[in-house]
Amino acid sequence: MRTEGETVTQPYEYRRTELIEPDWTRFPGWRNVTAAQWESAQWQRVNCVKNIKQLRNVLGDLVGEEFYADLEKDQQEFSTMSMLVPPQMINTMAREGVTTEAFYADPVRRYMIPVASDRLNDWASHPHSSRDSLHEHDMWVAEGLTHRYPTKVLAELLSTCPQYCGHCTRMDLVGNSTPVVEKLKLELKPVERYDAHIAYLKAHPGVRDVVVSGGDVANVPWKNLESYLMSLLAIDTIRDIRLATKALMGLPQHWIQPDVVEGLERVARTARRRGVNLAIHTHVNHANSLTPLVAKAAKTALEVGVRDVRNQGVLMRGVNADSHSLLDLCFALQGEANILPYYFYMCDMIPNSEHWRVAVWQAQQLQHDIMGYLPGYATPRIVCDVPFVGKRWVHMVTEYDREHGISYWTKNYKTSIEESDPEALSKRYAYYDPIDTLPESGQKWWRKEETAA
Repeated sequence: MRTEGETVTQPYEYRRTELIEPDWTRFPGWRNVTAAQWESAQWQRVNCVKNIKQLRNVLGDLVGEEFYADLEKDQQEFSTMSMLVPPQMINTMAREGVTTEAFYADPVRRYMIPVASDRLNDWASHPHSSRDSLHEHDMWVAEGLTHRYPTKVLAELLSTCPQYCGHCTRMDLVGNSTPVVEKLKLELKPVERYDAHIAYLKAHPGVRDVVVSGGDVANVPWKNLESYLMSLLAIDTIRDIRLATKALMGLPQHWIQPDVVEGLERVARTARRRGVNLAIHTHVNHANSLTPLVAKAAKTALEVGVRDVRNQGVLMRGVNADSHSLLDLCFALQGEANILPYYFYMCDMIPNSEHWRVAVWQAQQLQHDIMGYLPGYATPRIVCDVPFVGKRWVHMVTEYDREHGISYWTKNYKTSIEESDPEALSKRYAYYDPIDTLPESGQKWWRKEETAA
């Protein structure tokens, strides 16, 4: 029995932390930037950092030469994504003071501006990694339209974003080519691509749910995006539409522009009238990324009639793969920014991503450790996106070889490329843990496998 006044020490202690917009003038390159400029989507886009020279112009001499050399090495030898970082995102890095050490250690920097020393020396890529690890391109039923789940499709409207994340699962298509990756290209004109999507959906009434993505829908001119969404809303069988945009966090200025807000309200009104659930899914990986401008963008979307704003983050070592970071992020999302914590995906098996990825058992432990703190409806599920299977809650694994880091999963539906495969529902599908997380016996086994291959 506790005595009066005694407190219970918990593994995680909640303390409300209100959002702040860090002072961007701490960066030498932005010392004279006004609040009006900062809140302008056009200014943010024009002043995105696209290369090392521009990053130097922002950081000045606050970050040492060793960092830039590290970054140059990464871009030449490892990076699967070209550099594109809005000022809004850079301003959430090294919030307590810009130094070389702080910039290296920053969790947002770790996935937005990766450097060579972040990567693993022995296993930068898993032997089973691939540039389209989820086989989305294989499942295109029209250019940019992936039909993987029975009732849902992913519509990739374009191949650009306002920002490029180092861990991007669509690194084979999104962004500019790098010395490491020659990107695929969309070939159709946008209007032809969109028409092909609509035609397919009209012809397949079993599809009720469309994730409208890319790239990022914030890079689609609003009149074109609104036209596409209205075309979806005109199809009676479509009941759910989700707009996927990391820009709600990375470039919130876009989502509070008057023309975008007014257009979103028209779409939300039409969706509500037709009984269609319209939601925005964004992508926040660390609490530091949440600022009052992000909260304003989310609140504005809800006020004009969007049903939900939800977060789909990615679980990454060095960024958020510990219970304190995850809970801090979820409380900031739910309690301060009006964004519902929804999913945390395990980082996909793309090349040069092993330093970010976690093992299935680690993800299971994290799911255990965050339970009970958040409201049930705001407790995110940690999911593994298994190739040829899709999203699976991490505790749904069928069999797990911890020594070799191989998990096996089953599914209850066929993808669009398995219609003629009678064995699709009886197969087990493999997923692989990062090799550096395995015991020495498992690592030795993989070294032999790689040598034999």
